[in-house]
Amino acid sequence: MLPKQNRLTKKKDFDAVFGAGKSIKGNFLIAKVLDSNLPESRFGFIVSKKVSNKATVRNKVKRQLRSIISAATKTTPPADVVFIALPGIQKKELFELKESVDHLFKKL
Repeated sequence: MLPKQNRLTKKKDFDAVFGAGKSIKGNFLIAKVLDSNLPESRFGFIVSKKVSNKATVRNKVKRQLRSIISAATKTTPPADVVFIALPGIQKKELFELKESVDHLFKKL
């Protein structure tokens, strides 16, 4: 689980990232990034019903992404990042998700 200081929770924070952030597209993930003045990076996750109508599937995808990100929080520069899951992500294995997230971080 991500520590509280590493989470994006407020709507205004998400709106700021969507309004002024740049986006990077991977195979089944989109990352919207906005540089921040805070000492820690903050992350948010969006998994819509386009991925799956079942909440359990959407929550599983979010849990997998959070576990991957929690390991990488120490190496990222301070920024606000929102990950948007694209349809088909629920069929991917954990190592494929990790490779995709690593690829997005390298593009940053």
